Amino acid sequence: MGSGSSLACDISLNSILPKHLQDRYQNPSLIRRILAESKTIAMVGLSSDGQRPSYFVASYLKYEGYRIIPVNPKAKEILGEKAYPDVRSIPHPIDLVEVFRRPEECDEIVQQAIEKKAKTVWFQLRIVNEHAAQAAEAAGLDVVMDKCVKMEHGRYNGSLHWVGMNTEIITARKARRLF
Repeated sequence: MGSGSSLACDISLNSILPKHLQDRYQNPSLIRRILAESKTIAMVGLSSDGQRPSYFVASYLKYEGYRIIPVNPKAKEILGEKAYPDVRSIPHPIDLVEVFRRPEECDEIVQQAIEKKAKTVWFQLRIVNEHAAQAAEAAGLDVVMDKCVKMEHGRYNGSLHWVGMNTEIITARKARRLF
């Protein structure tokens, strides 16, 4: 089902982007490739509070096998990983920079991602900054905007439909029990 669906659990209803920007920054083929190829994710704005969405997303991604690098100037360590004050401070290569910060902070984050030669910048659900996205694209980075990386991972690995989400994907994959 597309964005014209009236289902409350339709995954496409989550985006606030207009259709032309959804086509540009939410391409399913690109998202699948990014999720398959990325191994190291710098999470800018990762909270040490287990009740915050960023912590929940990071713990899920870590469980799924991604290397999570916390970026939070107020933390020393999150999820057992050393935290860094900014992307620039991370001493090793980064595949994906996941942004959990306000839109007005995205330009600087993208600049640091470009400097670090990250492959992708992913703006979390409800984070929209077209200028920052265009700067990342101009530097050769892939960009995903206004999407939740956890939801997209669950959508493509077959787990979101188990909880009633319309993932827009038909699969015969058997569900695995998580409890």
